[in-house]
Amino acid sequence: MLLSHSTKLRMFDRIRMLFGGAPCLVQAAALTWRQSSEGVEILLVTSRDSGRWVLPKGWPEREEELWEAAEREAGEEAGVSGPISHTACGSYFYGKGMNHDMELPCEAHVFALEVKTLAKNWPEKRERTREWFSASEAAERVDEPDLGELILAFADNPRLKAA
Repeated sequence: MLLSHSTKLRMFDRIRMLFGGAPCLVQAAALTWRQSSEGVEILLVTSRDSGRWVLPKGWPEREEELWEAAEREAGEEAGVSGPISHTACGSYFYGKGMNHDMELPCEAHVFALEVKTLAKNWPEKRERTREWFSASEAAERVDEPDLGELILAFADNPRLKAA
């Protein structure tokens, strides 16, 4: 049986904690979405290092709640704003690529943000590309299978999951 990369990271994290290691690092991600005549659309951005399609995400700062960090990252990385859920609609595991071919195991908690404002200029405009995708295409574009599943589940009933 082949295990997904995120499943391996979860298992690795549990084994590491069993033997007294620190748990994986936590990030906050914004599932930026809108309802169109075609259905739910997801806004993805490219990562700065590899150009992969990702959700806006990052580290919480100071005393920030995770949902606040997700909201801030959405503004900085994608130039969007709108109402955000204060409850995560899910999470996924991934390996955050670092210098020297190292990966840090991370768990990203995902908060739904319904896009109401799309800025023409934003802090990371020159570093990233942003693009709207159907939920099914967004799920295919992201590298993490758990995130793809989360996107598809969210698109089935966004108002319920964003509450």
